[in-house]
Amino acid sequence: MEEEGRKTRRIVVAVDESKESMEALSWCLGHLVNPENPDNIVIVLLYVKPPPPVYSYFDAAEFLFSGDMVAAMEKYSNDLVHAVMDRAEAVYGSFSSRINVEKVVGRGDPKDVICHTVKKLNADMLVMGSHGYGFMMRALLGSVSEHCAKNVKCPVVIVNHHGDPITTSSPSSSSSSLEAA
Repeated sequence: MEEEGRKTRRIVVAVDESKESMEALSWCLGHLVNPENPDNIVIVLLYVKPPPPVYSYFDAAEFLFSGDMVAAMEKYSNDLVHAVMDRAEAVYGSFSSRINVEKVVGRGDPKDVICHTVKKLNADMLVMGSHGYGFMMRALLGSVSEHCAKNVKCPVVIVNHHGDPITTSSPSSSSSSLEAA
């Protein structure tokens, strides 16, 4: 999409319930978006719902999840999405009223959904927060940000839990530095 001879850049920001994701959104707005001219950037807020639980036919827990329980869990999940997007709206709303924002909700394993969405949207950059887990927690849980940094084809900015950016770039990126908007 061309506006006034400049390409519109798509920046995907992964958001969740954590304060770290909101810090990443704030960092993105403060460092990558010009508040006087935000027209050439689209911020894509990406929230990933966990996959629905799957139970085997022989699992006794299956009987606990009646239609009402499943509906209640889905309502809770949707309420959580709205709460996270409302928090994000408060962050970007205080930045500029003219900012272009798209909201995307995916479902599945966060690392896979984030990578797939970045590729599908042909994003120019991915910005995400890091929970700052130590070696043992990363070894046990895995690191979504580390996985995404290794597997997406665009530059990735990981904002650590202190609000400082850790910039990575994909080997296939033409530029290894951040471009100011």
